[in-house]
Amino acid sequence: MTIKITFPHMGTMWVAVKGMLEYMGLDVIVPPPPTKKTLSLGVQHSPEFACLPLKINIGNFIEAKNLGADTFLMIGGSGPCRFGLYAQLEKEILADLGFDYNSLIIEPPDTGYWQFIRRVKKTVGPVSWWKIIQGIRLGYKKAIIVDHLEKLVQEIRPREEVKGTADKIFQNALPMIAETQNLYEIEEVFGLTREKLLHIPRDKQADVLKIGLVGEIYTLLEPFASMEIEKKLGYLGVYVQRSLYLSEWINDHLLSLRLFKAKGKNYRGYASPFLNHFVGGHGLESIGAGVAFAKQGYDGIVQVAPLTCMPEIVAHNIFPQVSEKCGIPVLNIYVDEQTGEAGLETRLEAFIELLEAKRRTLTTQKQYVTIP
Repeated sequence: MTIKITFPHMGTMWVAVKGMLEYMGLDVIVPPPPTKKTLSLGVQHSPEFACLPLKINIGNFIEAKNLGADTFLMIGGSGPCRFGLYAQLEKEILADLGFDYNSLIIEPPDTGYWQFIRRVKKTVGPVSWWKIIQGIRLGYKKAIIVDHLEKLVQEIRPREEVKGTADKIFQNALPMIAETQNLYEIEEVFGLTREKLLHIPRDKQADVLKIGLVGEIYTLLEPFASMEIEKKLGYLGVYVQRSLYLSEWINDHLLSLRLFKAKGKNYRGYASPFLNHFVGGHGLESIGAGVAFAKQGYDGIVQVAPLTCMPEIVAHNIFPQVSEKCGIPVLNIYVDEQTGEAGLETRLEAFIELLEAKRRTLTTQKQYVTIP
């Protein structure tokens, strides 16, 4: 009997995962995008101490079960971060609720691409090796294409004349990319979408603020978890680049053998001397990315993470040193089910005003220095 598999909703990840699993012949139940109802379900059935991603995941799996899912797919983890335990905890919570879910857990491999292939083979069952390899290749390519388009949207968003135009085109393209069955079709959809985005009327010469967004992967990639922080900043006239994108994470953590010869960002190398060892999650990358953004001339850094996230708390306590030594302001934002949208918007607006004032001061100083 064919399993009906689901997975946590995390931004645009569903496009790549759906493509990969369907190519392997599995029935895929895509969980609906998280809503307040999703979060409410998760909060109701999760431990209070659990972080926001787990609570949203639980809500996702309850909603997916009602759509017919019988198996959930999760990536495992290692180190101090609690994420490595979440798949087992989620399975126990769902069992207590009477949901007879099977769980398929793929641990990030220690020995590279072929080890990852073997684990996928063990997970999905009687599927040919060729089918698995081609499915992973197709899903990975979709992740790369989606990330390319999203980066273009991030460039256009603060400059477009009609706010929301780029986001609308991007969202309309996602189902088309999800339905493509081969690399040619993916490239065709990518080309058409890219042309639409490039023809959006915008002020190409606008000197917008640049903010680097760092933090825990789920709150970076799932807009609901961060209350659409990227869009909020973009609509306030700020260019935002994240320290993490899905295809880069896949490339660096799951596929040591790079199928498309992609080169990830080695942010860890920038973290020294502020932080010199792994602290779990993406704490080390957050510090390294903050330093890298400062060296690239960004105006500020926003760190976003779930409340009680230990790796990001470690990074939080180091960021004041980064801010002082690198001369870049840092705003730390923690989110949970109690976080208010109005309060977040107020903090972002105040941070932008601070960055604008800093830029004006630096501009005045430069003009003063150049006067003969």
